[in-house]
Amino acid sequence: MKTIRHLISVAAAFTISSAMLTIDAQVNGPGNKYVPEVGQQGKDVVWVPTPQELVNLMLEIGKVTPDDYVIDLGSGDGRTVISAAKIGAKAIGIEYNPDMVALSKENAKKEGVGDKTEFLQADLFETDLSKATVITMFLLPEINLKLRPRLLDLMPGTRIVSNTFTMGEWEADMEVTTEENWNSWNTAYLWIIPAKVGGKWKLGEGELELVQEYQFVRGTFKAGIRSQTVTDGRLEGNTFTFKINDDTYTGVVSDRMIKGTATNKAEGKTWDWIASRL
Repeated sequence: MKTIRHLISVAAAFTISSAMLTIDAQVNGPGNKYVPEVGQQGKDVVWVPTPQELVNLMLEIGKVTPDDYVIDLGSGDGRTVISAAKIGAKAIGIEYNPDMVALSKENAKKEGVGDKTEFLQADLFETDLSKATVITMFLLPEINLKLRPRLLDLMPGTRIVSNTFTMGEWEADMEVTTEENWNSWNTAYLWIIPAKVGGKWKLGEGELELVQEYQFVRGTFKAGIRSQTVTDGRLEGNTFTFKINDDTYTGVVSDRMIKGTATNKAEGKTWDWIASRL
């Protein structure tokens, strides 16, 4: 896991944080009929807003761009969705409380991103997540674990970013912290959905047998009577890297094929390789 002590630049923080100042004013302003309270009960969790510093950081480590489709699970007052939309992404908020949904829509409209956002009054366990390229959330560990099987079935490369809470034994690909809010919420975790490579593959004249545990892979390569250990297996989305002795293999996983390049630095050799699922 990569752990980074992270300080957002003043310019980047100002760009998105200015939106947060406006949102806070809207939430707490006297003109609103509905004002949410921190700690109010929701369907699955109580509502606690994510600090804007952490919202910025979550979107940064999720590498959100205008090409992304962001779904925020338990979107609350809409601040994460609005911040993603300000980057240019298509952003959807899933929120069970209809009053919060109405508030979020009004906030997005006032921030000028109403056409780039959508807020749905829905149960996050019954929501179709298949279009997402990035999913953000601030839920509880038991909710994360309940969602985990569905998340692992999403398209490889989909980024999952969580405020504070982890995914059990599924190790995060990255953990980062803000330099502020040390007495509250200041940690974000990133997971990149790995391709599924467990099983047997034909590689050259031999057979590659892989055992996958989330993004980590181990196994054996057998050719004739010779058996060699597969080590350092790691997936980042569809990109798969592993070693057999001193040979390092890197490839891209498709449905039933892995195709890439192998190197042996000691011998100065490079060659192409293809593995087909058996």
